[in-house]
Amino acid sequence: MEHSSGQFDLVITGGTVVDGTGAEARRADVGVIGDRIAAVTEPGGLESRVGAGTRRVDAEGRIVSPGFVDVHTHYDAQLFWDRMLTISPWHGVTSVVVGNCGFGIAPTRPEHRDLILRTLENVEGMSLDALRAGVGTDWPFETFPEFLDAVESRGTAINVAALIGHTPLRLYVMGEDATEREATAEEVARMRALVAEALKAGALGFATSKAPTHVGYAGKPVPSRLANTQEIKEIAGALRDSGRGMMQATIGIGLLFDELADIASSLGITISWTALLADLFGPDGHRDVLEQHTAFQADGIHVVPQVTGRPLMFEYQWKAPFPFESLELFQPVSAADLEGKKRIYADPAFRAEFAAGSGGALIGGRWEDTIIANVPGREQLNERNLSEVADELGLHPAELALDLGLESDLEARFRVPVANRTEETIAELLTHPATVLGLSDAGAHASQLCDACFATYLLAYWTREKGVLTLEQAVRLLTSRAAEVFGITDRGRIENGMAADLVVFDAQTIGCSALERVEDQPAGADRLISRAAGIDAVIVNGVILREDDHDALDSDGPLPGRVLRGGCAT
Repeated sequence: MEHSSGQFDLVITGGTVVDGTGAEARRADVGVIGDRIAAVTEPGGLESRVGAGTRRVDAEGRIVSPGFVDVHTHYDAQLFWDRMLTISPWHGVTSVVVGNCGFGIAPTRPEHRDLILRTLENVEGMSLDALRAGVGTDWPFETFPEFLDAVESRGTAINVAALIGHTPLRLYVMGEDATEREATAEEVARMRALVAEALKAGALGFATSKAPTHVGYAGKPVPSRLANTQEIKEIAGALRDSGRGMMQATIGIGLLFDELADIASSLGITISWTALLADLFGPDGHRDVLEQHTAFQADGIHVVPQVTGRPLMFEYQWKAPFPFESLELFQPVSAADLEGKKRIYADPAFRAEFAAGSGGALIGGRWEDTIIANVPGREQLNERNLSEVADELGLHPAELALDLGLESDLEARFRVPVANRTEETIAELLTHPATVLGLSDAGAHASQLCDACFATYLLAYWTREKGVLTLEQAVRLLTSRAAEVFGITDRGRIENGMAADLVVFDAQTIGCSALERVEDQPAGADRLISRAAGIDAVIVNGVILREDDHDALDSDGPLPGRVLRGGCAT
């Protein structure tokens, strides 16, 4: 709310504004009143409205940009034990979208809570102990509207927009049949009504997945994979009926480009799908995908592939073999407990079949690119190439990997780039106008990967070092482009009346550290993190959240984040 005197609560002076639209950077000062941008002027133009209570950020020699928007996260559960949503704000992210791939924790009946957590354990590589300890047993919600209310009442450091996920939706309506069969017409109608209810309460949209890599509890496919295309289209019809909301999808058989285009055009909605990655469509296959989506968009069909600027690097253990779970061979592995997994890995028939056919895994990566990250008690093997060590021992790399897993009680870790290995292709994807930047997966696969640092990496590597993107192009990808595709309407640009979500950074030093493993999750679970550099200030709704790469607020006190109901703060 503007003060009667017109005095600013916060001014950012002396900086170079990159406003998020793609327009050329310019020297300007930014004035904030309450949670909104109130003025963007020539340098020195704010001084008449600066008073004793005005906070000042000196941005001399720095870039001032809108806060970064991360449209593909999985913080749904972490919201309930980490109000700071680490590590996203470290890297300048001020708004996140949860519920991607159709996964989430609402709506959930009390009797299904553990099934939902076990689904997240498998499909999102999360520690079940951490999930149980972090979310607790007394959930403060059952329905999706209650979930949004619970997030809002707890408070968050940054803004949260939420998609309602097809997997909890199916489980809520169908019970455990959700993993076994298609839905009846009556069940589909109930799911559609629940999506309408969620949209009215402020859901950003609806999300689903048909990806064969998405395997849930007890090795079962996640519930959304049992849905036929018509079910998905019928449920998404709630978006058209409500006149708002978008759809996010993870593609698979029955939900590929033609099906997405049909749903988007017939319902008049935007669909963003996960993910267009280098190497997954063959050496030049991405160009065919880009050409097809350029044609869609030229015809007014809003189907937008998500891309990422980082190699998709997985670090996995055989106790959680996510990269291989799309293989039919691994169905018994996914369903087994730890001892059961070890028995399967020791079985000669399994080992022979795995060695012969492991290349069929959708995201298993290549053995020649696999690094032995860590083997307890065999430190001399750490950071060595798996195939090279296997050659020395006269073994197939798959056999050696399983041997190292078994001798370490499945604690050995292996690291492999599974996609986006080709820089030339990544550059094409990042600069193509038909795409949107996404797939950080922040909050998921916590012990296997960490791409929550995607924004600082983009600015450091693809902008400063490689020159593939100008600073203006990179900031637009991180802000207004992401916001417009996902229907976030009050942020992503520096202009009067927009939310005062801002990042002040040094373009010459901004970046992210190498990954490190820490044990700071509930129940002592570990995760990978990356630290940020070169960020002077992160401002959320007019409040300074971080200064000089450190938190400026007490995580137990009032926090400035908002629930973005319907894509904006109300």
